Amino acid sequence: MIAFNHVVPVLNLSVFNVRRAPAFAFEQSKRATIGGRFIRVDESRDLPLLHVVEDFTQKPVCSFAVTTGGEIKIDSAAPAVDGPVQIRPAAIDLHVGFIHVPRAKIGRVTPVPAQPFFHFRRITLNPAVNRGVIDIHSAFSQHLLQLTVTDAVFAVPAYGPQNDVTLKMPAFEWVHVQLHQQKGMISLSPPTICNSALQLTTARFLGTFLPDLLQIPSFIRFYIAAQLNISRPEILSRYAERDNTRWEHQGLIKLYYDYHDFGDFPWSFRLKRLLYTRAWLSNERPGLLFDFATAWLLQNKILLPAASTLTRLIGEVRERASRRLWRRLALLPDSWQKTQLDGLLEIPEGQRMSVLEEMRKGPVTISGPSFTDALERYTRLRSMEFSRLNFSGLPAIQLRNLARYAGMASVKYISRMPDERRLAVLTAFVKAQEISALDEAVDVLDMLILDITRSAKNIGQKKRLRTLKDLDRAALLLARACTLLLDENTDEAALRQAIFRRIPKDKLAESVGKVNELARPQDTHFQDEMVEQYGRVKRFLSAMLRDLHFQAAPAGEHTLSAIHYLAELSGSKKRILDDAPEQIISGPWKRLVYDRDGRILRAGYSLCLLERLQDSLRRRDLWLENSDRWGDPRQKLLQGAEWQAQRIPVCRALGHPSDGTKAAEQLATRLDDTWKSVASRFACNAAVSISNEGKHPSLTISSLDKLDEPPALIQLNRRVRELIPPVDLTELLLEIDARTGFTREFSHVSESGARAQDLQVSLCATLLAEACNIGHEPLIKHNIPALTRHRLSWVKQNYLRAETLVSANARLVDFQSTLPLAGYWGGGEVASADGMRFVTPVKTVNSGPNRKYFGSGRGITWYNFVSDQYSGFHGIVVPGTLRDSIFVLEGLLEQQTGLNPVEIMTDTAGSSDIIFGLFWLLGYQFSPRLADAGGAIFWRADKTAHYGALNELARGCVELSKIESQWDEMMRMAGSLKLGTIHASELIRSLLRSSRPSGLAQAIMEVGRVNKTLYLLNYIDDEDYRRRILTQLNRGEGRHAVARAICYGQRGEIRKRYREGQEDQLGALGLVTNAVVLWNTLYMQEALSHLRKSGETPEEEHLARLSPLIHGHINMLGHYTFSLPEDILKGELRPLNFNTNNELTS
Repeated sequence: MIAFNHVVPVLNLSVFNVRRAPAFAFEQSKRATIGGRFIRVDESRDLPLLHVVEDFTQKPVCSFAVTTGGEIKIDSAAPAVDGPVQIRPAAIDLHVGFIHVPRAKIGRVTPVPAQPFFHFRRITLNPAVNRGVIDIHSAFSQHLLQLTVTDAVFAVPAYGPQNDVTLKMPAFEWVHVQLHQQKGMISLSPPTICNSALQLTTARFLGTFLPDLLQIPSFIRFYIAAQLNISRPEILSRYAERDNTRWEHQGLIKLYYDYHDFGDFPWSFRLKRLLYTRAWLSNERPGLLFDFATAWLLQNKILLPAASTLTRLIGEVRERASRRLWRRLALLPDSWQKTQLDGLLEIPEGQRMSVLEEMRKGPVTISGPSFTDALERYTRLRSMEFSRLNFSGLPAIQLRNLARYAGMASVKYISRMPDERRLAVLTAFVKAQEISALDEAVDVLDMLILDITRSAKNIGQKKRLRTLKDLDRAALLLARACTLLLDENTDEAALRQAIFRRIPKDKLAESVGKVNELARPQDTHFQDEMVEQYGRVKRFLSAMLRDLHFQAAPAGEHTLSAIHYLAELSGSKKRILDDAPEQIISGPWKRLVYDRDGRILRAGYSLCLLERLQDSLRRRDLWLENSDRWGDPRQKLLQGAEWQAQRIPVCRALGHPSDGTKAAEQLATRLDDTWKSVASRFACNAAVSISNEGKHPSLTISSLDKLDEPPALIQLNRRVRELIPPVDLTELLLEIDARTGFTREFSHVSESGARAQDLQVSLCATLLAEACNIGHEPLIKHNIPALTRHRLSWVKQNYLRAETLVSANARLVDFQSTLPLAGYWGGGEVASADGMRFVTPVKTVNSGPNRKYFGSGRGITWYNFVSDQYSGFHGIVVPGTLRDSIFVLEGLLEQQTGLNPVEIMTDTAGSSDIIFGLFWLLGYQFSPRLADAGGAIFWRADKTAHYGALNELARGCVELSKIESQWDEMMRMAGSLKLGTIHASELIRSLLRSSRPSGLAQAIMEVGRVNKTLYLLNYIDDEDYRRRILTQLNRGEGRHAVARAICYGQRGEIRKRYREGQEDQLGALGLVTNAVVLWNTLYMQEALSHLRKSGETPEEEHLARLSPLIHGHINMLGHYTFSLPEDILKGELRPLNFNTNNELTS
């Protein structure tokens, strides 16, 4: 039989420039089929077989699918067979996919195309050529996986029949046939045969020969002995009596099986070259390079050297790559620029900080002076002219690392670096900081304009309230006059006299004037009050026009012309403008921009321009060159030849046809079929009814009934919780680290591989201080080296950053996915996204107002993603409460765990036609909980079709022609998102904020309308589907409750001023929350095991309803002691803390 247990292809991903190469472990599942899961490379070393696939483009010999324990017949062997035919499960065949297995249908959810299962640098490779369908609710073990047959294990002897051979895979069944029929073998005795097989075993599975074969576990020795029909395996010990025999056999094995020593040319040279390339292009840790080197040596049959040899080699290669980078960077600036760089380390006279430290500090307030300071910081960096230097050929990721290091290291330490390294670090810093400073300046400008608008609105509302009495009085007087006017009994000839007798003419004229003065036109948005703030605006307007150099798309040309016009007037005191571009002046602004004589007023024109500028920037009709967040998103899409080269692979990877007409036809057919299917069952759907009370028919959807909890489930929940032991949060973190090793993912910012003693203790303490929002002070222990103030501050500064938190969190998420109990909750294919709100009482530009959540203050939203296994796999910090839909897709594309969520649930705020369209284009299922699902617009593709009782609902008709004409552009955009050339939030912002959607945006909306209708039809048709959405969203809310309990310090307010600090703190909170969930899952699993041993057998459906979101047994507040030292009891005072200042300044 072909045994698939623990066969691990480790994918060589050097060409994709990823930090962590995934592996895929095949293992026997409960349903007697092939199961599989992603594993980590460092975890794969524990498995018996490590096989590296280097080329994904090779055409497979053939493919097969087989159940575990089954057999497969090969019709014919390979031509020109000289030796044994080798068959081994190896590379996943990228030309085949999942095979759909018939089974009972779950609910009525429409099947979706088979989802791909390989992700490389956000590239999703879809192995399916002939795409079948796979129900998104089915388990992985219900499908068979097709594998490629390539070189492999000795199974068919050369002298055997060459067709209709049943292949089997005992590892060394014929090893002695090949090895001992070669010339030079002296003996075919059982010890020689068996020990030769053991030598070959160690070379294959360990990568080297063991000096003592008795170190091999006894069950392996007995297994091989049984294969070779040796009944007395104790004779193996005789083999080791003569070293020459062992060495002679090792030489023969190397000769006949093509093994090489590590020092043989050219193998060590090739490895050095590969390692050097990876060290130059990527930022991989030494451990990952070690794993890569080991896998490469195994693949190429190079006997592994000592671990210390590889470690030294990797260290030397990384050092060479670093020195090359420093040398090339140090050569870029000229002598004047080098002088400027050295000046960054100096402290100006009368100042307390160096220029470098000042440059690190970004804006924290939203005001005109803050904006001008931010602009001054940017212009100072720009004046150093580093943007004109040629950085091509230098790896971007290494430049970012150097810049980050310069932003964290002390000025004193940088100044003591060798000249070459110091110049390289400062060059990378200035290059990165110039871009960052520009982004931060425009961020402040955007929020400043928003603040001016908000202030104008508040002033206008207050004015409105103050003048309401005058307006009412005037309106009532005019109402009396109109009453006389409408009186049929009043003579028209005497009408004016009648009105003036009741209401004096001057009073009536005064009332008309008052109404005209106080009443506001419907299309105004407090522009009057904005113009009143011109004095505030002109303090920073000239600096903005002078220092920010905007570029424009065709839609922004008029705004750019107005900017250039005002820039030319900088310094002029003219109040009336001549020949100003008037295309930007919209209706509501005309009465404020033009005076009575039709002349343009500078104050009104300037405020009108600011409003148009903000709108154009957000829609990216205007952008700034050399900016990351405010640049042109169109330039980040795949372009020209690069796109043409990726076009077919992208379409295949996403599972879409390359032809737009075919894609539109498929969408139309699927929509029509779903309408007919749902309509045929609608009469039996008691939970949904059609209402004709409004202008258009709408649906009324009954609320879901609460799920009953049977007594057995209540009892199980109680018993499991009783068995979970109490634990301190500190011990919980250390215990989870002992099991998962997540603290090993935290590397020093300098990428040094050295580790301080008890570093894991310091890291857990730092994570706890951040997550609990209590700071370091409660955790400091001066008598414990790992918990001193200096150590904790050093760890926080050098180890706690976004990428290390992401890597550590991924390890916890991946570990959770391997637990059997988590498998009852879900397979990781479903997730939800929701936001936690945090008040930020400190001054920061990375926050926003929302009275509902933050009262009169400002705050941030931590938008996080929770899998159906209760693990949080990604989080994004959002200023204020920006629209959720901007970030929901970004979380899926950028998450770096082993999970592969293909369906995501959100609240209503995350939904729009464009979001539905983007999700479908990228191969995801979007399933929001819509508050107004019954009143939503349903769309059809066929105007002539009749859908029975639902026909009147389908009142919109999609324009398929737009999809056809823009299909290639949509694929280019989707491919760019998958390849990571552009952030999803950046692209979605430009699509959603446009009041005049482009042809591309309109086409995405049409695709979204089709898929939104498909979702709505499934939503109303399947109650189980509605309940699944609710259940998953409840899981996210429950996880938020645990996070709130952990983040108890400082009233749960985030007091970090900069975005990076906020991200690090909330990243630590997510990591600690995941640790709590994982710990609870482990002990719940242990409790269930205890119950089974005690004779209790919980039902599987009850296990699926258990939840690890409990925290009552976890002590998060520490312990208090009520004992005093003897000397204090005797009336003595405690000694003064003379060392505090020394430690604080160290």
